[in-house]
Amino acid sequence: MIALVQGEVAVRRPDHVVVLAGGVGYRLAVSAETLKHVPAVGKAATLHAHTILRDDAIALFGFASEEERDLFLLLLGVQAVGPKVALAVLGGGPPRELLRAIAAQDTKRFQAVPGIGKRTAERIIVELREKVAGKVSDEIVVRHTPTDDPRTLAREGLLGLGFTPQEADGMLDTAAGDTPEDLIAEALKAGR
Repeated sequence: MIALVQGEVAVRRPDHVVVLAGGVGYRLAVSAETLKHVPAVGKAATLHAHTILRDDAIALFGFASEEERDLFLLLLGVQAVGPKVALAVLGGGPPRELLRAIAAQDTKRFQAVPGIGKRTAERIIVELREKVAGKVSDEIVVRHTPTDDPRTLAREGLLGLGFTPQEADGMLDTAAGDTPEDLIAEALKAGR
C-alpha cells in the first residue's frame, strides 16, 4: 500500500493532484481542505495517501495530514459512505472541526455537504460518535446550537465545495430558494 507520496506537483485540479515522484506521476484524489495545503505546480509536496483497490481501478487518495486520512478511513466504515462522499465531508473543514461536529452531534453540518441527506448525516454521527470521543477532549469540544437557517447551511455547503467565504457570500446574494439545496443549486448556476 502507498502510504506517502512526496515529490513535485505536476497537476493541481479542484478534485485531484498529480505528484511526480521518482519519474512516476501519482494521481491522488483530494478534498477541498487538502487542496488548500497543496502548493502550486512545480513546488515540492508531501501527501499522506490511502489506496483503494477495485476490480476495475486502483484509486489513490491524498491527505494533508494523517489526522485527515484517519478520519477518511473512519468515514469509509460508515454504511452508505463511499470515497467520494467521504472526500466531500472532509472538504467541509479541518479534521479537528469535523471531529467536534461529530462529538457535538451536529447533523446539519453534514447535511450541508452535497450527496448527504438527513439519514446519512445521522448515520455518520451515530456510528462515529463513540469512536471520535477519545480523539476530541471535553475541553476542545465546542458546543454550539445548530442553525436551521437555509442560507447559513447553503453557505457551509458552498464552503465545503471549496469556495472561499467571499465567493460563497457573493454567490448567495442573488440566489433564491427555500431550502439549502435550492440555494446551492441557484448559487452554482449564477456562479457559472
